[in-house]
Amino acid sequence: MMSWLFWRRGPSGFSWASTAEEVTAGLSAAGLTAVVTGASSGIGAETARVLALRGAHVVMAVRNPAAAQAVRAAILADAPAATLDLMELDLSSMDSVRTFASDFAAKGLPLNILMYSTITTSFNALLVLLSPNPGPLSLLLPTTTMKKTSRESNVEGRIVNVSSEGHRLAYREGIRFDKINDESEYNTIGAYGQSKLANILHANELARRFKDEGVNITANSLHPGSIITNLLRHHSILDVLHRTLGKLVLKNAQQGAATTCYVALHPQVKGVSGKYFSDSNVYEASEKGKDMELAKRLWDFSIELIT
Repeated sequence: MMSWLFWRRGPSGFSWASTAEEVTAGLSAAGLTAVVTGASSGIGAETARVLALRGAHVVMAVRNPAAAQAVRAAILADAPAATLDLMELDLSSMDSVRTFASDFAAKGLPLNILMYSTITTSFNALLVLLSPNPGPLSLLLPTTTMKKTSRESNVEGRIVNVSSEGHRLAYREGIRFDKINDESEYNTIGAYGQSKLANILHANELARRFKDEGVNITANSLHPGSIITNLLRHHSILDVLHRTLGKLVLKNAQQGAATTCYVALHPQVKGVSGKYFSDSNVYEASEKGKDMELAKRLWDFSIELIT
């Protein structure tokens, strides 16, 4: 019964068990440039590999470029014609974000796909909210390079935020704007959920703004599935569940990267914006994840923090 559920295909024609290569089979990303964060391991690395395999010029945005060299070499061994650049980026540092945006602009590259495939956590509540929150980078890149690219090429740009079903575990109020650094009420599970909720809300607000501006760029969020990584090492309860009971329903990296590649490249997603995906199909986010007033408030709050 469980196996049938995993293989049952949704409206897109894909399922829980679909891999990144399967959902992009026959598709060409030639002429597209994609920035993929967290591309040194896990689903980020697999996403970078498959997009490069399909012909995209992939910029691997990573915190440790030296450590990512091995991943790049492995991708090139698999696809010698692939084009991959390494650039340093730490989303928890505004200095790093600004430097990355400046260096990227200096390269004169177009930008078609901006994908956040990293999850960074911290015991500091402010970092838990902001580190995985792609707001700072997307404020700097799409407003310049990405908008210019979509306008001049007439090719739709896509922003993909990797969130999680963990967004349903956020604090009752969703985002604790007034208690971001209140350690007395800090809860690891609630804070993790808050950061994943922020990913969804950010994509939704970006989608609304792009629509209002008439810009040919979409923004969506997704749940990649449960995959064994060390990302939950700071959350003891979640980590134990993840590595024990979770083994019964875990995806491998190839399956975990499927939805990211589907949303980034598949023609079925053309013109689709402000949606939440899971298993390469549109899925329902929580009520907080669909709260547009909360999304706007988070946007304004983030602007205040980074300016």
